[in-house]
Amino acid sequence: MNFFSRLFKIGQAEAHSAIDKLEDPIKMTEQGIRDMKKDLDQSLQALAEVKAMVIRARNDHNNYSKAAKEYEQKAILLLQKAQKGEIPAEDADRLAGEALTKKEENQQHADRASSEKQQFEKNVDQLEANVKKLRSNLSKWENELKTLKARVKVSSATKKFNKQMAQIDSSSTVSMLEKMKDKVAQEEALAESYGDIANESRSVDEEIDKVLGSSPSKATSDLDALKAKLGMNTPSSNN
Repeated sequence: MNFFSRLFKIGQAEAHSAIDKLEDPIKMTEQGIRDMKKDLDQSLQALAEVKAMVIRARNDHNNYSKAAKEYEQKAILLLQKAQKGEIPAEDADRLAGEALTKKEENQQHADRASSEKQQFEKNVDQLEANVKKLRSNLSKWENELKTLKARVKVSSATKKFNKQMAQIDSSSTVSMLEKMKDKVAQEEALAESYGDIANESRSVDEEIDKVLGSSPSKATSDLDALKAKLGMNTPSSNN
C-alpha cells in the first residue's frame, strides 16, 4: 500500500489548494494515520489467520504422514501374516493393496499440506514485513505530526505578533508619540524661558536695592508712627 496515495486521496488539485492552509495538512495527516492504523489492524488480523493456516497445514502434514506410514506398516503386517500362513495369501495381497492405496492417498495429502505450509510461511514472512513497515511508518508519522502541530503553534503566534507590530508601525501611534515628544520638549523649553525671565526680574530688583541702599523695614516705620502719635520723640524729630 502507498501511504501518500491515501494521504492525498482527495485529489491532486484539492491537495495543492489545501497546502495553503496549515490546518488542512494536519487533518489530512491525522486521517492518513487513522487509515494506516486500520491497515495495521487488518494486516495483524490477516497475519493471525495465515499463521493459523500454517499451523493447520503443519498438523495436516504430520497427521497424513503418520497415517501413510501406518498404512504401509499394515500392508507389511498383512504380507507377513500371509507368509506365516495365518491368513490366505490372496486376502493378504488384496488387503495389503488396499492399505498401500490408502498410504498413497495420505502421502499425497501430506505432500499437499507440506506445500501449503511452505506457501503460508512465505505469506507470513511477507505480512510480518508489512506489519513491521506499517508500525515504523506509524511511529514516524505520529512523531512528525507532533512536530508539525508544534510548528503551527509557533508560526501562528509569531504571525500574530508580527501582524500586531506591523499594525503599530503603520498606525498613528508612532506619530502620536512623536507629537507628544514635541509637546513635552516645547513645555520644557517654555518652563526654562519663564525661569530665565524670573531670574532677570530678581536681578533688576537686587540692582535697584543696591543703588538706593537698604530701605527701612515696615516694622520700623510702624514704630515711628506709633511714637509720633503718643507725642514721643523719634530719632527723626530730634534731628
